[in-house]
Amino acid sequence: MWRWRHNPLCRRTDRAEAWVALLALVLIAFLAPAAGLVAGLRTNSALQHEVVQQHRERHGTTGTVLRPVREVRRSGDAEAGAGYAGPVTVLARWTAYDGSKHTGRASTVRRSAEPGDTFPLWTDDRGRIVNRPVDASTATAQAVLMGFGAFAVLAGLAHCVRLLVVRRLMHRRYERLDRAWAKVGPEWGRTGAGG
Repeated sequence: MWRWRHNPLCRRTDRAEAWVALLALVLIAFLAPAAGLVAGLRTNSALQHEVVQQHRERHGTTGTVLRPVREVRRSGDAEAGAGYAGPVTVLARWTAYDGSKHTGRASTVRRSAEPGDTFPLWTDDRGRIVNRPVDASTATAQAVLMGFGAFAVLAGLAHCVRLLVVRRLMHRRYERLDRAWAKVGPEWGRTGAGG
């Protein structure tokens, strides 16, 4: 706050720098959190709507393994060399939500799949295999991350703009100092010069 005091040594650039710092502080302290909160709440609302819709359209059922399907792993497969075998693909049979019977390829996270083994899977209204629906807590966590991300981006942007403005102001100060020194410098230290 000392830059706003009446001081004959206070330059216009000092006051401009102080106002830019105050504006950045207000943005970081008030507007960035508000933007993060709004982004998080809107994202949460949209994701919770999606959760309800997915739980309405996707139905849990049990698949029965008919036989494993052998898949050839590529040598460049990142998961193959990491000790993780990945999901096992099987030929399976399941009953859909409407009672219809289906047979097809499915993936299970079981380490081994023998004929007759059962595993959980999710289907849509037509009996096609779909991903498990997102639960409400996962959607909330994603919304919190979105809100925090919006806050961080806006706060970082305000800080970077402040740094750029301060850098430009410093550059102007040094230019003025160089011009003033160019006028006074040659005469500096001479006895009787200008006096």
